[in-house]
Amino acid sequence: MESNRQKKIGGILQQDLVEILQGAASSSGFKGTIISVTKVKVTVDLSIAKVYLSIFPNKDAQELLDGIRSNTPMIRHEIAQRTRHQLRRMPELEFFIDDSLEYIDNIEKSLKQGDNPIENPDLLDKRKKS
Repeated sequence: MESNRQKKIGGILQQDLVEILQGAASSSGFKGTIISVTKVKVTVDLSIAKVYLSIFPNKDAQELLDGIRSNTPMIRHEIAQRTRHQLRRMPELEFFIDDSLEYIDNIEKSLKQGDNPIENPDLLDKRKKS
């Protein structure tokens, strides 16, 4: 269960991350790529923020994620500048792909094609736990 403080910090980070990441993607040759920050989970001690990203189109997702991870110190610094009046300590950032939208999309496609994943559970990919 997240505390209000964890949620508040997550919300602050989420807002700034969207602006920073979308700006970085546009300037680095990924024009037309949409990066959304689906959620930010902050650990109880507020030292780590797990950032879940949804990237569209999906074919660029891994390449973009690698780029974001390699630029984490720069991104963290940029956010620290923006939030210095709100946060005393900037959490470490960890980035992950949020595949839940893709997962839901696969379920919908499967149902439209008449495949019933309830009768045949092998139709759905096993979901990775994050």
